[in-house]
Amino acid sequence: MLGAIVGDIVGSVYEWNNIKTKDFPLFRDDCFFTDDTVMTCAVAEAVMNGGEKDDFIDAMKKYGRMYPDAGYGGRFGAWLFSDNREPYNSFGNGSAMRVSPCAWVMDCGFCARTGMWPSNGRAGASLSAEVTHNHPEGIKGAMATADAIFMCRYYFGGYHGDYEKPIHDNPAECKRLIKEHIENEYGYDLSRTLNEIRPTYKFNETCQETVPQAIIAFLESTDFEDAIRNAISLGGDSDTLAAITGSIAEAAYGIPDWIKDKTYSYLDEPLKDVLRRWRQYIKAKNGGRRAIHTMVTNMNEYLRSNHQA
Repeated sequence: MLGAIVGDIVGSVYEWNNIKTKDFPLFRDDCFFTDDTVMTCAVAEAVMNGGEKDDFIDAMKKYGRMYPDAGYGGRFGAWLFSDNREPYNSFGNGSAMRVSPCAWVMDCGFCARTGMWPSNGRAGASLSAEVTHNHPEGIKGAMATADAIFMCRYYFGGYHGDYEKPIHDNPAECKRLIKEHIENEYGYDLSRTLNEIRPTYKFNETCQETVPQAIIAFLESTDFEDAIRNAISLGGDSDTLAAITGSIAEAAYGIPDWIKDKTYSYLDEPLKDVLRRWRQYIKAKNGGRRAIHTMVTNMNEYLRSNHQA
């Protein structure tokens, strides 16, 4: 999820002052976190609290009210500061920029062992959107982003094929598989290049005009920083576009330590606390999964050896 926050902070100064080049300082003194960071942290807390509908609503309203001037859209802001807990049929790109924590609780090992998608994280991704953005396009944008993050974790993490046999030495193939899935599952056109999109791309807050472009920015990237630069160079809703791209790129490449350190310098203590708790939560969850995998592997080997004997 930190990748989304990096993209948000880097893009914060370009949202209303678009640039159409990759040649810019990655961090400026006047960079700041926006609603994209705040709501990503809210979703993370909701997941840690159980990931039910009320958890998402409570966390979003809690953090939204803690940071009332973070730059929320009009309808979302009205929802945050009201007593209303019902969705309002939005298809804004806010559902996609905040979804990344849900993709990090999806079990790559389960997918490798069974060939099936893990349902828990995907259900959480959908629910994280539906509490406000229950228009089909709003849900689709969140789901496509979550799928892209999960598939990066799966392919670049070496889960494809034999369990823990890496294929990340062929990033072009990893990206081809991700592109193919997103196009087939969600109908997004990912065939255009950044050079084709950039000249005419303008500010747009919808999922359908932000998520495909953000995914393409990742697909054309060579590393994490390059992905962020690709996204910013398109213009448009720069902080959200880069947040979505950054959330995907983190899962593929990781984030350089110097970028992590610089990003933390823009955050206050409550948001840093969410990130600390999130790291511990993911570490504990992944540790438990590894233990289960080891137990299952050992049992299978034992049964195989006894059968052969």
